[in-house]
Amino acid sequence: MTNSWRGKTAVITGAGSGLGLEVARIGAARGMHLVLVDVQTDALERARAELVSAGAQVLARRMDVSNAAAMEDLGQAVAQRLGAPHFVFNNAGVAAGGLIWENTVADWDWVLGVNVWGVVHGVRVFTPLMLAAAKADPQYRGHIVNTASMAGLLTPPNMGVYNVSKHAVVALSETLYQDLALVTQQVAASVLCPYFVPTGISQSERNRPSELTGCPPTPSQLIGQAMNDKAVNSGKVTAAEVAAQVFDAMEQGHFYIYSHPKALGNVRARMEAIVQGVRPPDPFAERPEVGQQLRAALRP
Repeated sequence: MTNSWRGKTAVITGAGSGLGLEVARIGAARGMHLVLVDVQTDALERARAELVSAGAQVLARRMDVSNAAAMEDLGQAVAQRLGAPHFVFNNAGVAAGGLIWENTVADWDWVLGVNVWGVVHGVRVFTPLMLAAAKADPQYRGHIVNTASMAGLLTPPNMGVYNVSKHAVVALSETLYQDLALVTQQVAASVLCPYFVPTGISQSERNRPSELTGCPPTPSQLIGQAMNDKAVNSGKVTAAEVAAQVFDAMEQGHFYIYSHPKALGNVRARMEAIVQGVRPPDPFAERPEVGQQLRAALRP
């Protein structure tokens, strides 16, 4: 079987660690040219050095994906040096928790800036390049994968800002899929909805811009951080396994990519409640002890 990825170009945001780095490693192993984007300088440099040593051609950019001008400059650089990308992985993400009314404007600006605007910019900058390449070459094939989360299909409490951002990514990705289907068969889209996978996102506060520094954390935010750390770090599915699923999904034409299909039972319960017009289901139905602990910690 021939390697259909050899010589093709991948643009990967959040490439310095976690899912982004694992996707880049697979891309390098398959002979792809890599465009690595991350806001964390040291992580980006380590990734660049590793992948260059693996034989990949690498263009690395330290930048904030929420910055429209920076993303536009990136698109121009990629087009000039490598042509239209064949794979765009809008993956950079950050997380903030706590009771939704306690989140500051800075919290909202930071999380929506990276998680939503970062994907918006990736789509609006690179999709036109991919469509132009498709028009010029009937053999060209492109794919955009946006990283959402199971939190984009569910509404767990005490993490509202993150939920809102990831629901937006799911809606954006579904619409992108439909819009692309109107105009081409050569460029496709998928959305990645991982559950608890050990990556660096639970510690994303380390990369929050100084101008968006929030207030001291509230009790609900401290509790949410501790619970999230425990859940993420206990994850049994690795980032490398999810990265492999991303390539499998592109090759097989799948839209939704799930790291934990068993969690879809909770999604089904939510969708049934929406259709029936009843109250949202208990998010702790399968693990009532977690709900009890959280209520005990938050109620006076």
